This record gives sequence, C-alpha cells and structure tokens, in this order.
Amino acid sequence: MAKVESFDLDHTRVRAPYVRLAGVKHTAHGDAISKYDLRLLQPNAGAIDSAVLHTLEHLLAGGLRDHLTDVLDVSPMGCRTGFYMAVVAEPDPSGVKAAFEKTLASVAEYAGGIPGVSELECGNFRDHDLEGAKKVAQQALLEGLIVQETILIDRA
Repeated sequence: MAKVESFDLDHTRVRAPYVRLAGVKHTAHGDAISKYDLRLLQPNAGAIDSAVLHTLEHLLAGGLRDHLTDVLDVSPMGCRTGFYMAVVAEPDPSGVKAAFEKTLASVAEYAGGIPGVSELECGNFRDHDLEGAKKVAQQALLEGLIVQETILIDRA
C-alpha cells in the first residue's frame, strides 16, 4: 500500500487550531501542488458534527479562494477535525494562515444563505448547520491559529 503522509503525523503532539504544510508534489511539467492541513480541533479530543463540517466546507471552499490564488480543493478530513486544502505553487504557511484566519472571520460573521445548498448543487443539501459552523470558526479564532510544524511519529 502507498505511504500516506498523515499516518506518519504524531497526532498526540500537534496543537490545534493550526495550519500545517502537509506536503508538496511536483507534476510531470514541474508545477508544484501543495497540500495543507487546516486543523480546527485537537485530534482525538473532539469531532465536528457532520452538518457543521458540511457547512464549513461550503463556506471555506469559496472563502479561501477569495484570499488565496490557485486553490484546487478544500475537503473535510474523515476524522472531522479539520480540512485539507490543495493549492497550486508553494504559498508560505504564514500567508495560508492569514488567509485561513480571514476566511474563518468571514464565516464567524456570515449572515447570508449557505452557498451551493440546493438539491441541484449539493449531494446532501439538507445536512447543514450555519450557526454551528459560525461557532467552530469563532472558537478557532479565539484559541488562535498557529503554523504547526510536522511532528513525525517516533517509530524507533
């Protein structure tokens, strides 16, 4: 089986909320694709409710693109503690942190309708919780995001 970066991360030693450069891949044409770990909750200490996570996904998908160029994808983690973001090039982690903070601030104050929420646009359009998403964003901002270095599991 192929090696998976996140399975080598020591989830007991990272401190959420954070932004972490999870890796960079280069295409055959030499383009860099960076993967970021945008963690909102401490691993193994809680999980974001499915409806809240879904709403955050919709709001972050557009919001991060407002503050960063060449965002390819923003996807929720299966563990429900944050998101992965793929972006073309190698943006500085501190710049990604600033963009994530701006986006979370927008989510915390969001008053409109959730984008992409209709049977036509979304595969589970009934599963959303805007107030819960706003609370998660506010809590992450209150706790203060950091740029987290990758801490590998010591397998010695």
